[in-house]
Amino acid sequence: MPQPKELDPYANPRTFYGAELRRLREAAGLSQNQLGERVFCSGTYIGLFEAAERRPQLELSRALDELLGSGEHLQRLCLLARTSKVAGYFADAAELQLQASSIGSYTSMVVLGLLQTEAYARALTRSAHPFAETEVIEGHVRTRMERACLLDSPTAPVLWVVIHEAALLVPVGGNAVMAEQLTHLAEQTASRPRVVTQVLPFSAGAHPFLHASMTLMQFTDAPAVVYTESSYNGQLVEEPLLVEQFHSAYDLARAAALSPEASLDRIVSAAKEFVTP
Repeated sequence: MPQPKELDPYANPRTFYGAELRRLREAAGLSQNQLGERVFCSGTYIGLFEAAERRPQLELSRALDELLGSGEHLQRLCLLARTSKVAGYFADAAELQLQASSIGSYTSMVVLGLLQTEAYARALTRSAHPFAETEVIEGHVRTRMERACLLDSPTAPVLWVVIHEAALLVPVGGNAVMAEQLTHLAEQTASRPRVVTQVLPFSAGAHPFLHASMTLMQFTDAPAVVYTESSYNGQLVEEPLLVEQFHSAYDLARAAALSPEASLDRIVSAAKEFVTP
């Protein structure tokens, strides 16, 4: 369980939320475990909020306000602390990626966001939001490119990517964009020792993630979580038994995929197929 630590309550909205939650809990004479039991979560989870290591959740803040008699105080602070440049449904997962020691990803039809080129990201974003203004599209693309800087960090997580072979063949943005994207994917895989990419071939047949994309995030001092996503929605999965089920299915997908060396060859081959003679 995260130990209480001295935070500057005014450093940012999240530290203020954490400091206020701790103040209210201690005023009520409750330990982190006792408070967690009353709102149906673990004391460790409460500790993560107080240490400003997890973004506060609105439903939990509502339950805490009711239990601690704090009106809507924590709910208001929660709204401030959850301000993010990324889509609201992805904000928690985006932040957890920064804290993860390892990230395991499976994508069925597209390249993982952290490994996308600007042109590929723009084509995907435009396809998902065909009526959006150009500045909105460009804002999404800039944010996605900024997130890729995670891989340049000295503490970058191990990134293990399983991508279905279908994603190498769908011409997102046209031939030139795909050739650039697949070349970039191959280069990132070959040049970054902490990035491992495997291609799940068509010959693998049916598998648990046939209709899904997911990201498994593991941490040195917190339980693993899973994030699943579609075009307009996403869900963070934290229930241990369900996370373990995802983890087992991901292990099976890695076992069925091509080796990293063969996968790199397949990506390079696919890139060449998009190069116009």
